[in-house]
Amino acid sequence: MTDMTLSPLSLFLRVYLPFAGAYFLSYLYRTVNAVVGPVIAEDLQLSASDLGFLSAAYFISFSAIQLPLGIALDRFGPRRVQTTLLLIAALGAVLFGLGGTLTELALGRALIGLGVAAGLMGSLKIITLWFPAPQWPLMNGLLMAAGGLGSLTATAPSQAALTIMSWHSLFFWLSGITVGVASLVWLAAPEKSAPPITDSWGTQIQVVGRIARDGYFWRILPVFAMQQASFISVQTLWVGPWLRDVAGQDATTRATSMLLIALAMTMGFLTSGMATGLLRRVGMSNTATANGAMIIFLACSLGLAATSMGVSVGVPALAIWCVFAFFGTYSILYFPVLTAAFPVNLSGRVTTSANFIMFGMIFFLQWGIGRVLDFWPRIASGGYAPDGYTISFLMLICCQTLGLGWLFLSRAQPLSERVAPTS
Repeated sequence: MTDMTLSPLSLFLRVYLPFAGAYFLSYLYRTVNAVVGPVIAEDLQLSASDLGFLSAAYFISFSAIQLPLGIALDRFGPRRVQTTLLLIAALGAVLFGLGGTLTELALGRALIGLGVAAGLMGSLKIITLWFPAPQWPLMNGLLMAAGGLGSLTATAPSQAALTIMSWHSLFFWLSGITVGVASLVWLAAPEKSAPPITDSWGTQIQVVGRIARDGYFWRILPVFAMQQASFISVQTLWVGPWLRDVAGQDATTRATSMLLIALAMTMGFLTSGMATGLLRRVGMSNTATANGAMIIFLACSLGLAATSMGVSVGVPALAIWCVFAFFGTYSILYFPVLTAAFPVNLSGRVTTSANFIMFGMIFFLQWGIGRVLDFWPRIASGGYAPDGYTISFLMLICCQTLGLGWLFLSRAQPLSERVAPTS
């Protein structure tokens, strides 16, 4: 499939839908452990630390591939890269379904994370290749909505699936669906030729090193990475056990609550761009909007910490979780702040460099929360002590506050403001 002119309908069906399917799967796999994790932990008698490590294995492989992923997308194109990686994810899902030990499950989970690592970046790449620039915000918003739909599917629908099949069978089904999406990407997505890349891999990696040494990159990255790592590490696993152990919800009620929380997250993705545009008209920058959303997110985190202690905050816990999920998405506004600070030809490597650090932090935080929970004896129902959740939330709040403080204290300026324009 070579360069051609595609109608708007063909662009939607052949470019957007296959890659939206890949991003849907990325979020589904990312979040499904919030439902199946407690079931697996009970079946295999896993500790909270074991469960945290198992879920976080997705993020360590996801993180590890980010730096070469940007280069591979530029060299080989999103169609080939996305198809290859999705087949690896399908293999990982099969291994996860066959797994009977923590090591086997962690290996399957790591392969899944590796396989869906291009879900967002590959989709953004093909959108920029085939859609005109004025349509990028709309298509990116639709893409994020597909991810939100994946998160929704990982809640009540997955819980309903567990009533008619085992978690092993669920992952076999997911593997088959993943092969189907990989086939759709390969067969439907068009190729667009690009100028040949003459730089060696070493030269391109050196560019990543220049980004990693940039002061402004490190001014923005800590607040972005800590907020996203805190949000995703909780949203994709520990929200389920919290609703069980602190709110006392059964499996069905818990899945419904997580569905509403995922819906709030999806609405956050959909509205963040619109809200930013409106606020920019009254003089608020992307950074200011992201900072304001983060302060609200921190307030929600503090409310959840207090609720875990048994302190009434006057707001239902589910409402706090929904606001937590809604504003947790707004830190994506730091992405355009980062990319705008560098030349356009470096934008892919800027975002993948940020992703590399952020997803690595998710691994340590998700696993770390489990380690904290294991400091307390199990409660009578077999769950984790509410005090462990309180300490975990307070630690996350401290880390994010430090990142936000550094943003305000640092005086590093974007590259465009440090380099004098040439005539």
